[in-house]
Amino acid sequence: MCKKNRNFAAKKKKNTMSKILLISTGGTITMVRDAVSGALVPADMETFKAFMPELSAGDFQVEIQAFTPLIDSSDIGPAIWEQMARTVYDHYDEYDGFVILHGTDTMSYSASALSFMLENLGKPVVFTGSQLPVGVLRSDAKENLLTAIEIAAAKDEEGNAIVPEVTIYFEDRLFRANRTTKRNAEHFSAFNSYNYPALAKAGVHITYLPHLVRYSDPTKPLTLHTAFDTNVAVLKLFPGIQPAVVRALLRTRGLKGVVLETFGAGNAPSDKWLYRELKAAVDRGIIIVNKTQCNTGSVEMGLYAVSLNLMKAGVLSGHDITTEALLTKMMLLLGEQPENAKELLCKDLCGEMTID
Repeated sequence: MCKKNRNFAAKKKKNTMSKILLISTGGTITMVRDAVSGALVPADMETFKAFMPELSAGDFQVEIQAFTPLIDSSDIGPAIWEQMARTVYDHYDEYDGFVILHGTDTMSYSASALSFMLENLGKPVVFTGSQLPVGVLRSDAKENLLTAIEIAAAKDEEGNAIVPEVTIYFEDRLFRANRTTKRNAEHFSAFNSYNYPALAKAGVHITYLPHLVRYSDPTKPLTLHTAFDTNVAVLKLFPGIQPAVVRALLRTRGLKGVVLETFGAGNAPSDKWLYRELKAAVDRGIIIVNKTQCNTGSVEMGLYAVSLNLMKAGVLSGHDITTEALLTKMMLLLGEQPENAKELLCKDLCGEMTID
């Protein structure tokens, strides 16, 4: 998986002001109420900064780069992921950390994608947003953004980034990005990481948990990956699912990868027709990965008899990976290294799954 390399910038001297690039893609956090219509509309950067005077008053230097036009997160996909990742890559040597403003609906997909795209990342890339627009009195925007910036700027006593990963910060928790799922559309705690603990907790102080952080090899260069193959699909099993439904999806022209969402610890109906369809798809070269529908827990192929047919059909285990991380990982591997995709899908590349 090699496209472009960039060496790490030299370590900063202690006590120097951290320089952060704020990348605004859009989302609820960038909205303000229109004075005439009363409707929520995207704010230009000058209006946004007027609501956030703290951006120019902290212990760090913040520069802003905004997408034009701003994008609703429901419209974000691989082309925008490349734009985000390339922005980080192109400015990597100029900044100590990066904060990306993003709508909540697909934030876990985008953040997971960047965790795979930015190989050997040695600086923080923190995604954040808000449930209420910045222009609303009770908005969570200010607290989320300012804490995300502080995390992106945080260094240890040696001047090294404390959390050099792609992460999501929301309300009071910092999560590894490729472990997250949006869990709530109403509460301020919009995201959770069900199978991996938070990397930091924010209260009066920010408490970092460095033993949970994944650190890259500082001797290796940052590598950017941008080739996605979107010929993938999600097949969610349910009681009473019909053969025609499964057959139609698995025989989609050009299909190369499938996330099979199963019951419990990775179980599926024991119907012979299901085994035959899955086996035929695998024999045609389609990669199928078993992902439990449960938020918490892991796939354990062979634990129950009803998962044996999946193993016999050639279905791979997704362990405890999220659907968001599995889909983005699958698309990138199929685009970058199709000949090795099957093998690499079973490996933990950047902390996205736990393999015993």
